[in-house]
Amino acid sequence: MSFPLLTATAAVPALGAIATAAVPAAKRTFAKWLALLFSLATLVLAAVVAVRFAPGAKGPFQLTESHAWIKDFGVRYELGVDGIAVALIALTALLVPFVILAGWHDADPLEEPTPNRRWRPTQGFFALVLAVEAMVVISFEATDVFLFYIFFEAMLIPMYFLIGGFGDRAGSGGEEHSAALRSQAAVKFLLYNLAGGLIMLAAVIGLYAATADQLGSGTFSLTEIVQARADGKLALGTGTERLLFLGFFFAFAVKAPLWPLHTWLPGAMGESTAPVAVLITAVVDKVGTFAMLRFCLQLFPEASSWATPVILVLALISILYGALLAVGQRDIKRLIAYASISHFGFIIMGIFAMTSQGQGGATLYMVNHGISTAALMLVAGFLISRRGSRLIADYGGVQKAAPVLAGTFLVGGLATLSLPGLAPFVSEFLVLVGTFSRYPAVGIVATVGIVLAALYVLVLYQRTMTGPVKAEVRTMPDLKARELAVVAPLIALLLFLGVYPKPLTDLVNPAVDHTLSVVDQHDPRPDVPVKADAEAAK
Repeated sequence: MSFPLLTATAAVPALGAIATAAVPAAKRTFAKWLALLFSLATLVLAAVVAVRFAPGAKGPFQLTESHAWIKDFGVRYELGVDGIAVALIALTALLVPFVILAGWHDADPLEEPTPNRRWRPTQGFFALVLAVEAMVVISFEATDVFLFYIFFEAMLIPMYFLIGGFGDRAGSGGEEHSAALRSQAAVKFLLYNLAGGLIMLAAVIGLYAATADQLGSGTFSLTEIVQARADGKLALGTGTERLLFLGFFFAFAVKAPLWPLHTWLPGAMGESTAPVAVLITAVVDKVGTFAMLRFCLQLFPEASSWATPVILVLALISILYGALLAVGQRDIKRLIAYASISHFGFIIMGIFAMTSQGQGGATLYMVNHGISTAALMLVAGFLISRRGSRLIADYGGVQKAAPVLAGTFLVGGLATLSLPGLAPFVSEFLVLVGTFSRYPAVGIVATVGIVLAALYVLVLYQRTMTGPVKAEVRTMPDLKARELAVVAPLIALLLFLGVYPKPLTDLVNPAVDHTLSVVDQHDPRPDVPVKADAEAAK
């Protein structure tokens, strides 16, 4: 029996969460180092998964594990990864150590605690971060629909406590007001995602009933269902398939988030600490867009094609709406949140363009958006912790007081607007090319989002970093060694993947081709014949 590598990759952070939570309250520093150690061990295992994975190998999934779990209901403990899952597992495992380092002091006890200013134990913060990592990793690995659903929903609980219990201390209006806003944001996050999950649960049950009716025994196995459909043994009626698709897609669109189901995100990111905000948008939200590729398209190919025009319109609205609201924001973190809504619009547009360039670009966008948003948000968090305010108007001239901080903030911002030479540019370019080749009008309108991104990023930098030095920032310290250790690797990755994205494209392209074959979609033929076609026509 081979070593269960995928199980180990999810189990290590889960065990780390338990071990960190069990550390005595007096040993907070030990708990931090223990959490960091477990996160680094997970990163090593994720690297082993990436090395063991062979992009050109036959079959949709590799490193598979399959064990009977609840036999009476056809539920199996079934894991497997394709190139898309490997890339996102690597992203998750890479970002969590930086989240832990960036949040090193975010859960420290307050110097003067009062009945209205209590803080949860430091151990709890880092244990919850590791718990989220474990659940996200196994969500990327699960090929059993029911197994995926369990962890898709379970990750809401630690995230709820991270948002509501360890929120941002830089809010205005006093501690009681800030605590109320944190609680409101956490509840809204939970209710939105639970509502989506409940609708998905109904669809999961409906899928099981359909397989039980036609296959003789119900199953939740993605591979079995896809194969049964390909062999003609499972034929969902048009109405049934579309209803099931909508149940799955609704839950994933809430998580993604897609307009108009996005309204929980700005509050959740704004009231969270910067590391938790990174965990939300760079890690947890990626489960939604990943699941659209793995489950919506492969389980319900006809319904996916049927819904594509409406989804593209919603994605286009997300791109423009998120960018426009980012332009008008006064709060740094909410600006980044609305920018992320716009970016998720690009990702979803690429997925449902149903072209290899679009879906390949969308997958790269998931990874590159995670890195660029992490860089920008974490530097913004370092800035906010120094000044104690999230308002853009409270800053000015920071580049003179803290030039390294300002420089890293600029690189993170330029990556967010997809400047050529930085990683997100390749992703956005492929998404637009892939969309334009099949839906030219959508591709043209989506380019407006690029112009708006340049506007909100450059205006943000101008108002906070340039101009006269405000008295409150004159003595602002520059980035320290720990903070540089967080930011420098992310910037290095943005530069490396910006000029050499081949390792990622080689990894994800076979998985994209497989998904398109399941949906029975092919890239549109060019309007102008290529040379070989032209010669054949003579």
